[in-house]
Amino acid sequence: MRGIKGILFDKDGTLVDFQATWFAIGDMMALEAAGGDRGRADALMTAAGYDFEAHCFKADSVFAAGTNADIVELWYPDADAAERAAMVKLFDRVTAEQGAMKAVPLPGSKDALTRLHGAGFRLGVATNDSTSGAEKTLLSLGVAQMFDAAYGYDAVANPKPAPDAIHAFSDLTGLKPSEIAMVGDNRHDLEMAKAGGAGLAIAVLSGTGTRETLTPMADVVLDSIADLPAYLAGEA
Repeated sequence: MRGIKGILFDKDGTLVDFQATWFAIGDMMALEAAGGDRGRADALMTAAGYDFEAHCFKADSVFAAGTNADIVELWYPDADAAERAAMVKLFDRVTAEQGAMKAVPLPGSKDALTRLHGAGFRLGVATNDSTSGAEKTLLSLGVAQMFDAAYGYDAVANPKPAPDAIHAFSDLTGLKPSEIAMVGDNRHDLEMAKAGGAGLAIAVLSGTGTRETLTPMADVVLDSIADLPAYLAGEA
């Protein structure tokens, strides 16, 4: 379809069940940032985008769409540059280890990736998590061997929604940006696709984004990547 030969996937909410994987990890980190104060930790989680009434992270919130550096800046506003840098390293390590250990794959994701890889598509990940976190998660899910590359926010000069990861994947694979599809569950994934000249901006409803938030920027909205092989084959 449209000469698509490569696919860049967001990680959380696209390959991994965002809510099931990240609430406990985020809550643990918030409680640490709050010095053990439960009420303060809840306030930090709310500021980062967790809706306690709906029991989910909000679309395009800092936790859903931002980097660890964004979370550190939000939760530690009084820290100086050196303290923030150290905290970002700590967050990168904790989220990489815990995120991989507790990663819950979305239903049908591994089968979809197997079919896409078998059909000859070049596969990559573009995430605002760390590169180490992305690589560890792919290994944990048992799909790392299908991917050519994983780009975290720390692997490129400018993270999503900047188009750097699309350009890096293009350089690596020799594909034109117009031959690459970007798949994600938040608007910043689609913004990156448009900024990078990707051939397709594909939204999925398996994460924190909603049909209302994603439709205006997407070429197509799918329920999840389980529907992607049939769509790209022109069967849907």
